[in-house]
Amino acid sequence: MMTSVNTPVNRTLLHTRSLSFHGYKRDDGLWDIEASMRDERAYQSYGGDAGTTPPGSPIHDLHIRLTVDDTLTVREISSAMHTTPVAECSLSQEPLLTMIGTSMATGWRQSIESRMGGTKGCTHLRELLFNMATVAYQTIPVYQAQLTRQAGTSASSCGQPPFHLGKCLALAFNSPAVKRLYPKHYRSDQVPSDDAQ
Repeated sequence: MMTSVNTPVNRTLLHTRSLSFHGYKRDDGLWDIEASMRDERAYQSYGGDAGTTPPGSPIHDLHIRLTVDDTLTVREISSAMHTTPVAECSLSQEPLLTMIGTSMATGWRQSIESRMGGTKGCTHLRELLFNMATVAYQTIPVYQAQLTRQAGTSASSCGQPPFHLGKCLALAFNSPAVKRLYPKHYRSDQVPSDDAQ
């Protein structure tokens, strides 16, 4: 079993991509999921409209905010592209608006590809959107489950398995963890699934 990353050989840092994701509960009953991406190089680089970019200066500095409801349906979307290699990158913000009304709960990646795939959108904005669904799940259903647990009810008490079961190897319905933590939902004959979002 791998427990740590091997010590690398001597090396020089060239590129850093920093990603940040946050989930917020809004006072109006909706939820905001925010994502940002920053790319920078440790050396002076050449190309794009700027001509040269000093070490440590951003190549990309991008932000997206999705506002979703309890069903994980996108209600609003806004973005900022503070730093991009070329001015035309900002044109990629308009296709983001086509994501309003789509569901992060089902078919999220397919919706992104059909509306913003290839030359219809921005590779980096798509990458952020893909991962924002995971953050939405970590934010909304987890928080709601904590509230219902505090109130003395849960999906499990209604016969429904928690939303996160069956979505990964450790929490497969036939796993030792589910047998130990969620015995009512353990199924020894469960076939592994490869279609989880």
